[in-house]
Amino acid sequence: MIRLAGVSRTFTSRDGDVEALRDVALEIAESQFVAVVGRSGCGKSTLLRLIAGLLAPTGGAVTIDGAPVSRPRPDVVLMHQLPALLPWRTALGNVMLPVEIRRLPRAEYRARAADLLDAVGLTGFHQRHPYELSGGMQQRVALCRALIQRPRVLLMDEPFSALDALTREELATQLQAMHMSAPATTVFVTHSIPEAVLLADRVVVLSSRPGQVRRVVDVHLPRPRSFGHNAYTAQAAECAAELHELL
Repeated sequence: MIRLAGVSRTFTSRDGDVEALRDVALEIAESQFVAVVGRSGCGKSTLLRLIAGLLAPTGGAVTIDGAPVSRPRPDVVLMHQLPALLPWRTALGNVMLPVEIRRLPRAEYRARAADLLDAVGLTGFHQRHPYELSGGMQQRVALCRALIQRPRVLLMDEPFSALDALTREELATQLQAMHMSAPATTVFVTHSIPEAVLLADRVVVLSSRPGQVRRVVDVHLPRPRSFGHNAYTAQAAECAAELHELL
């Protein structure tokens, strides 16, 4: 579905050129969950922006379903590290924002928005404003906003990195459950190897700048997965050890 063929990206400034990505070749199948890991500055966020159509490659091509990506698409959603909720809108109102912008049927999507908020543990908080919610609750709202349109492609740029460890694990587990019930093609940037092993079908390891695909590690673990003890703890540890070694 998503194909990057020899993709490079160089940023030019008065201080000189910075080569963020070089000759990246990657294919992501429909409904697959792919995590991207690598050291800071290796081009992970640039990779997401290229797929989202917010940046143009300086070399190579990005395609979705065979069509070149030249601008943002309505079926591709990018979720950032910070929730960026509108403070004057309620949780439900923030989730409904993309629906209103695209002039979709409000009644149909309002019911879906309520169901999504309930699914992430925000029953009873639909009418609360962002200042009444914790950081983890705000990020849950942002996740629901990203999913409200049923995107074909979901791009996530370290969405849980600013949260405490327990909230982060809880949200990752909820994301896994939502992906299992309605799998969008997902590219998830993270610095957390346990998070990558929990969520991903495949983990793309990028080299230091300029970012190149060093290796793609398949995660052959049955779902649902957990951070705690289970029958597959040894296999998960082995996969995490391989990723540590590569990084």
